[in-house]
Amino acid sequence: MITTKTKPQLEVLEAVIIRFVGDSGDGMQLTGTQFSDTSAMFGNDIATFPNYPSEIRAPQGSLYGVSGFQVHIGSVEISTPGDEVDLLVAMNPAGLKTNLHAVKPGHTIIVDTDAFTKKNLEKAQYETNPLEDDSLENYRVIQVSMTSLTKESLKGVEGLDNKSITRSKNMFALGMVYWMYDRSTEHTEEFFNKKFKSKPSVIEANTRVLKAGYNYANTLELIPTAYTISPAKMDPGTYRIIMGNTATAWGFLAAAEKSGLELFLGSYPITPATDILHELVKHKHFGVKAFQAEDEIAGIASAIGASFAGDLAITTTSGPGLALKGEALGLAMMIELPLVVVNVQRGGPSTGLPTKTEQSDLLQALYGRNGESPVIVVAASTPANCFNYAYNAAKLALEHMTPVILLTDGYIANGSAPWKVQSVNDMPEIKSNLVNEVTENWHPYNRNEDSLARNWAVPGTPGFEHRVGGLEKDKITGNVSYVPENHEYMTKIRAEKVKRVQNYIPNLETEFAETGDLLVIGWGGTYGSLHSAVKHLYEEEGYTNIGFAHFNYINPLPKNTEEILTKFKKIVVCELNNGQFSKVLKINFNGFEFLQHNKVQGLPFGNTELTEKFKQLVK
Repeated sequence: MITTKTKPQLEVLEAVIIRFVGDSGDGMQLTGTQFSDTSAMFGNDIATFPNYPSEIRAPQGSLYGVSGFQVHIGSVEISTPGDEVDLLVAMNPAGLKTNLHAVKPGHTIIVDTDAFTKKNLEKAQYETNPLEDDSLENYRVIQVSMTSLTKESLKGVEGLDNKSITRSKNMFALGMVYWMYDRSTEHTEEFFNKKFKSKPSVIEANTRVLKAGYNYANTLELIPTAYTISPAKMDPGTYRIIMGNTATAWGFLAAAEKSGLELFLGSYPITPATDILHELVKHKHFGVKAFQAEDEIAGIASAIGASFAGDLAITTTSGPGLALKGEALGLAMMIELPLVVVNVQRGGPSTGLPTKTEQSDLLQALYGRNGESPVIVVAASTPANCFNYAYNAAKLALEHMTPVILLTDGYIANGSAPWKVQSVNDMPEIKSNLVNEVTENWHPYNRNEDSLARNWAVPGTPGFEHRVGGLEKDKITGNVSYVPENHEYMTKIRAEKVKRVQNYIPNLETEFAETGDLLVIGWGGTYGSLHSAVKHLYEEEGYTNIGFAHFNYINPLPKNTEEILTKFKKIVVCELNNGQFSKVLKINFNGFEFLQHNKVQGLPFGNTELTEKFKQLVK
């Protein structure tokens, strides 16, 4: 039972940013997720940013082994996990050292003093103990012997070894933060009961430690004030907190149901895309066929086979895997079969930064195949709308009979946000090109006059016998053709088919100023950061001459793109790479000057860096 004294008068905040950091085995991801879920249940708007090392178990106490989870909650619109944090919970010296720069001066740091041993201080490259040398005098530091207090609270609990007891200290920290921000522990206690229902000792241990942390904060004089953040005002509906990868998986489930097709996933595990495979495996009762292949090539090849047989087929990967899938993706484009390839981008090149975010696969998605090999390329921009763009990618692939690459990235794939639950009945219709009625002059490459999509016939159906393969096709029969004029015709028709998708996608829209001195352009997962920065300048600092345009459709680009560009004196393209989308715009619109703001650090844009850049450009 939680004991409480009379709580001090609650200070109401619009928003708060909290970061939990520690070793990769300290449970920071779970701690952050529980705080996020509890705040979502309370009704706050939320954005999260998990940030963890590449190694499964990095050396304990090392600077590069720090795992973190940042959450931004508010009663107002929240579109990013935020920049500087209001509260840092550091479970060890390495976590403090690598994250201290992010704490606002005068704000709060909670540390586990038991972890500040001589050995751990040396691993974190501290020459003196920061808790004793006055280097933290600009912050409110709350020193807590979390490990010792955790052990004390678990005396008498049977079935726990010392390692299991120590591992529970993250719940002590969570309990303290729950008290500080007027959150109930009820949701987390329910989580324990479901997660560990076969391990009652683990349930008891985590519950005890959670309440111990809550009670400790309640009696601690160093926390004179507790805070509360009111529920956010959102459109009426049912919401749940959702991660981008989960939303992507659900979008494909909805597309399969709407189109009346079975869903097939052929995939090979790769960070940070594997959670899509994990999620779809859970839904065999919906007719999902999930195949974990022996490598990336087998994953896409199996999906092509499933598409040939009449399924909604997808394959998931990240940048290195997309490179391996390139030849088979060209085959799907040549055969003109519907296929969705999800690329959850990460830091590169090669293995690069597998747990960090980047947008550096754009040119690979557009041009990374031999020959003239155009495919549709779309990009999701938030954890929640990964659902919509997965659905739209499937719709485009099925209706236009060509592969679609869906780009997300580690930032939005692992991040989470409130998502309004949607009914499949309310979603746009999906019309596949499957044919079931044999006509006298049927040929596999008969095309729809508007979209140029070819017929889609399931093999083995009497009257629909036809050939497919990687050799060039006759423009009507689909048989192998080496006729030069036919090859040129087919090359142009496949390109024209992708170009005509412009007629089926929405126009580009601007937010804030519709005409003015500066247009900020972004694409994909940078939406939240860019939108937040421009909104701040436009609404709070009086820069009413700044507009914002964000691209979700990359190939083809929206029809009205040039019209939008002409309305602004300056254009700056912001992306987490060295300027790939800027190159694409220069190729398509060579009469414009595209300024660039780029970042390649494995991290999302910060609000402060963006606002300063935009102010400079306006001046």
